[in-house]
Amino acid sequence: MRALVQRVSAASVRVDGVVVARITPPPAGHGLLVLVGVTHTDDAAKAALLAKKVWTMRILEDEQSAADLDAPILVASQFTLMADTRRGRRPSWSAAAPRPVAEPLVESFADALRQLGASVDTGVFGEHMQIDLVNDGPVTLLIDV
Repeated sequence: MRALVQRVSAASVRVDGVVVARITPPPAGHGLLVLVGVTHTDDAAKAALLAKKVWTMRILEDEQSAADLDAPILVASQFTLMADTRRGRRPSWSAAAPRPVAEPLVESFADALRQLGASVDTGVFGEHMQIDLVNDGPVTLLIDV
């Protein structure tokens, strides 16, 4: 599994013009936007490991984690994170897991965050999403497990 984690001061997801998910951290606080990609060999154990890593990663103010500050997290699936761009100009998507594999693992990732104590909102799997965010810092990390 792969996650692109962004420290944000606000983030939301729209589908067909309707806001379906939103996080609003407290004033002067932060939350995390996490875009998640899944490959064929991923499983629930990797989803739980990734969730723990995201929840405890010290990338918020004063080198604190989302767990330390009870920061909200917005999770959205993004199969394009698994793109292979090493050759040519057309990315290969062959590493991206198909929906029957990926969708339950993205849900498992979000559930694992909730079990750790996170306040989590999610996008809609497989839909064309428009994500609005204010990346603070900017801070953006790519995490592979």
